[in-house]
Amino acid sequence: MKATMPNDRQLIILASIFFILFLCILASTKVKEIRFESLLKYGGFALSKAPFHSHNSSLPNFLGENSSSSDDIRILLGILTLPDQYDRRHFLRLIYGTQSPVLGAKVEVKFVFCNLTTRDQKVLVALEIMRYDDIMILDCKENMNEGKTYTYFSSLPGMLNEENKPYPPYHYVLKSDDDTYFRLANLVESLRVLPREDLYYGFVIPCESMDPFNQYMSGMGYLVSWDIVEWIRVSDIPKSRLEGPEDMVLGEWLRDGHRAKNRFNAKWSMYDFPEPATECTHELWPDTVAVHQLKYLDRWFRTLDYFNVTKALKPSKLYHIP
Repeated sequence: MKATMPNDRQLIILASIFFILFLCILASTKVKEIRFESLLKYGGFALSKAPFHSHNSSLPNFLGENSSSSDDIRILLGILTLPDQYDRRHFLRLIYGTQSPVLGAKVEVKFVFCNLTTRDQKVLVALEIMRYDDIMILDCKENMNEGKTYTYFSSLPGMLNEENKPYPPYHYVLKSDDDTYFRLANLVESLRVLPREDLYYGFVIPCESMDPFNQYMSGMGYLVSWDIVEWIRVSDIPKSRLEGPEDMVLGEWLRDGHRAKNRFNAKWSMYDFPEPATECTHELWPDTVAVHQLKYLDRWFRTLDYFNVTKALKPSKLYHIP
């Protein structure tokens, strides 16, 4: 009897040790499962709070840094174009979608046109919106100088002012032609030191003038602050004068409404393509904000080549571009 007692005790001890080890392993597994589930939940939360990217698009709406701040410059670049200009829009998506994010700024690019009128437009534009989410359709009949620009600016507060969202939704709103190339980093840098209220920015007309209070800014691309956008929406001055060259008419609104006390002439960082030479042109140069009159692909290619826009292309075994 005495000889068997130690063996029984050893068995009990060994069984207890194995049971304790089993409990430890089980607990460890459960902890890992809990941690993994927590990571999944946290990861989903982190993604939901990330800067907005269209879930079905490789092209972000916003060209800006990943971390946002209330001090970031917010810019809406509205490119006025036509519904049928599908190829031009796809080309411009390449142009703006491959520009590097700008530190301290968020620039949103939208294509702007009036109501759709054909079945093809309704199908193809709807597909574009589903794919890229970068189109604004105004409630107007397509036109150039009969109020389209007024409809663009006056529609924005109703579209964009929302509760629980930053105000203003944009500090600056830019109207651009679809044959103008904006270099967004240079645009943002030129705006950093400028007021965010009562501002009117662009290429002064006439071409030989350097006085931003002389007449108006060229329709190639001009920018106004958000308070001017809201004034356009409510003032009777724009409503009473819609027809005429849209850039000149907008300048007249601001003059008669005693608006845009802050003006910035971006000449000669903005200019027309060098050829044919006119008083509005000069050679391409590094400090460019915008180049206008890029109506032909050859001009686009020469401009993009000058600014070496493909320098960030990564080497790969999948292609060879000398």
